[in-house]
Amino acid sequence: MTKTKILSIAFVALSISAAKAQDVEQAKKAIDAEQYEKAKNMLKAAVQAKPNDGRAAFLLGKVYLKQDIEDSAKVVFQKGITAKEDGNLNYIGLGQIDLNAKNTSGAQTNFANALKDAKKKDTEEHVFIARAYMDADKPDYKAALVALEKAKLANAQDAQVQLALGDAYYGDKNQNDAYAAYRNAFAADAQLIRAKMQLGVLLKGARAFTEAVKAFDGVVASNANYGPVYRELAETYYLWANNDSKKYSEYIQKALGYYEKYMSLTDYSLASRMRHADFLILAKDYKALEAEAQKMQQLDKVNPRILRYLGYSAYENGNTDVAIESLTKFTTNPANKVIARDYMYLGLAKLKKASGTTAGAPVDAATFDSGVADIRKSVEMEASMTYDLSELGKKFFDQKLYREAGAIYEIAVTNEASKNYTQDLFYYGYALYYANNRKDVKPDVAQVQKAEAAFAKVAENSPTTQDAFLFRARANSLMDANEAMAKNYEDYLRIVNEKGAEEMAKDATKKKMVEAYNNIGAYYAAINDKVKAKDYFNKALVLAPGDSFATQSLKQL
Repeated sequence: MTKTKILSIAFVALSISAAKAQDVEQAKKAIDAEQYEKAKNMLKAAVQAKPNDGRAAFLLGKVYLKQDIEDSAKVVFQKGITAKEDGNLNYIGLGQIDLNAKNTSGAQTNFANALKDAKKKDTEEHVFIARAYMDADKPDYKAALVALEKAKLANAQDAQVQLALGDAYYGDKNQNDAYAAYRNAFAADAQLIRAKMQLGVLLKGARAFTEAVKAFDGVVASNANYGPVYRELAETYYLWANNDSKKYSEYIQKALGYYEKYMSLTDYSLASRMRHADFLILAKDYKALEAEAQKMQQLDKVNPRILRYLGYSAYENGNTDVAIESLTKFTTNPANKVIARDYMYLGLAKLKKASGTTAGAPVDAATFDSGVADIRKSVEMEASMTYDLSELGKKFFDQKLYREAGAIYEIAVTNEASKNYTQDLFYYGYALYYANNRKDVKPDVAQVQKAEAAFAKVAENSPTTQDAFLFRARANSLMDANEAMAKNYEDYLRIVNEKGAEEMAKDATKKKMVEAYNNIGAYYAAINDKVKAKDYFNKALVLAPGDSFATQSLKQL
């Protein structure tokens, strides 16, 4: 009877152990399906039931990292390394945290600890190390590929090795090798639906949207409850909408519908709602973003990232005070991971408040300048933020708020890689010129010099843009740089003549040509070259008979 009792206890213990192992396997499937809350609950139970299961701890920590809860991940990993079974995996999690902190040497030490007792045929540690490099805040795909070469040596046919290779090659912009790896992964394990989905991701990345949708529909046909494929469909239709203006509304609605489907198949946790909110920002559905932010606030009133979504949606929906309050709280907390767009929205909200709601009302200079400082921070963090500034600067320019327009364009032209760079330069010069070409304002020489330099750069980038030379000459005139003024007016006339009769017949062009002839004539008169002076004044009179300035100047000569 004693032996029977001992055997019964042993059997129960083995059954519990097997059940917990099964829970970990189910949790891995939930992680792949991006059902992070479900996976987290399973793994918490597994760790509590079997504290020596280092694998469960490692996977739990990885879920925390997926949800951007790094503090909890670190606690789990540090406890996990003491586990007797697979505790070494937790060094890889700590290594990823080191990578996020830009502590490369610390990460490498942790990875070395993870591999210390690995056998020659083990692939898992190398795959997880590669994933750490890819999942870090700043992914390093080349380092991931180095780790995966070791996994290939151990077992090149392993489906997870091939899947990770596909992800690393894709991140490294090697489409061909990524395709081969994903295909190999699915061939090795037909249940590995993510590998099949990633073949569609490659098509999405190549902007072959029709083919990508067809590939994703194939995944849906094989497993209609696999949530991540609906996220990929949502992202595909979002990109497609931005590449087909005629069908923008239709495709954006499809994108939003597929994202809702994705949410319904994963979870409505705070982390999932944040991913949804990020997508709503891309899709520019700010009413839905505001509603989502309010739901998140009900779930967790202290999570600071909710302030981002409240700030963005409040700005877009016209509530600048809430936007400024929310984003100021978020950006001034050093514990928060502030991104460039946070400062951009904060700056835009301040600019809107500074301008007021009444057209032509005076601008609150202090609030405006504070907003410009935030926008500058945004661009310093991410140069592509300048793409949003062209239209903003033009709004101030059209309202004849030239000082304000100049401040915006001054930031825009810091990014020479911008597709709007030359146009922004022109408006930057325009704004500074017009701000200083007023009867009630003494020209600020430093600003006029900046305007002249901007027009010079436009002329360099686009040598046939005649107005660049015209405005450069006008800026020279404001600085009393008369010789340079005459030369730039000459260049203006040369380009107009090269464009031919059609350009010269335009009334606006004729008026500018008269301006050029008169100013060049005045320059030569001032240096006592009467012959050239008379010649230019007479050319002005040919285009504008009776022009008072040319007529009076000829009389004086």
